[in-house]
Amino acid sequence: MELRELSIHDQRISYRTAGEGPVLLLIHGMAGSASTWRQVMPGLSRQYTVVAPDLLGHGHSDKPVGDYSLGAFASTLRDLLVALGHQRATVVGQSLGGGVAMQFSYQYPERCERLVLVGSGGLGREVNPLLRWLSLPGSDAVLRLACAASIRNAIEAVGSLAARVGLQPAPVVAELWRSYASLADDATRRAFLRTLRAVVDPRGQAVSAANRLHLAAEAPTLIVWGDADPIIPVEHAHAAHAAIPGSRLEIFEGVGHYPHCEAPERFVAILTEFIESTVPARITVAPHHVLHSAPT
Repeated sequence: MELRELSIHDQRISYRTAGEGPVLLLIHGMAGSASTWRQVMPGLSRQYTVVAPDLLGHGHSDKPVGDYSLGAFASTLRDLLVALGHQRATVVGQSLGGGVAMQFSYQYPERCERLVLVGSGGLGREVNPLLRWLSLPGSDAVLRLACAASIRNAIEAVGSLAARVGLQPAPVVAELWRSYASLADDATRRAFLRTLRAVVDPRGQAVSAANRLHLAAEAPTLIVWGDADPIIPVEHAHAAHAAIPGSRLEIFEGVGHYPHCEAPERFVAILTEFIESTVPARITVAPHHVLHSAPT
């Protein structure tokens, strides 16, 4: 699953791909990258073509000064699928990636065979207070100091000491460290803040798909959540499940914000069973996606 890249509208998009068969598009969360899926890609690629991009502003993709909205991400992913010759995909999104996945299914329903939301954003106001704080003006300077080399080196030293005595970090700790470490790069940190402020404000999540969730009923939908998620509360999973007719809900007990990292074998098994037991959506026209005015 080597890192590949291509140019879309003069912007470099990095991605990983493997396998053959129906296409799975895996969308990572904020400050993440395609590497977040490394534990599940081998299992999934035995039956499917897996495509895991680095979103713009993340990983090895370009970090332009531009649009970091959910709609812009969805458009780029559409263009990536077209460039790779894929007409449709089961779209899997984690955290921010879940919000992008929902936006993708709304903008391009004809390209979405199934929708899988993993600890997804965009389903309610509540979010970890740290993210609300980082959305405030002036947080840029504090975040730059928090990601300084001296602090990173001190944390790495503690990690190295723990490893020498046989202690290995939990998967969630390793994932959080990768996200934190990526913010040491100035361009990545600026892109992170632009992405964050596009979806979060000091009061919480500022973008909600609640009034469009009923549209997801046209495609098989799976919701996966950890009941110990400290970033986005599990109550959002139950609310989304109730709002999407026919959706499936899988709660991972004792798991946090990264079910695919914390319980990868279970994640692969549940996702595979979901795909094999559902008929992919084939939406050709979607007149109900046109906005209707309320009668006066």
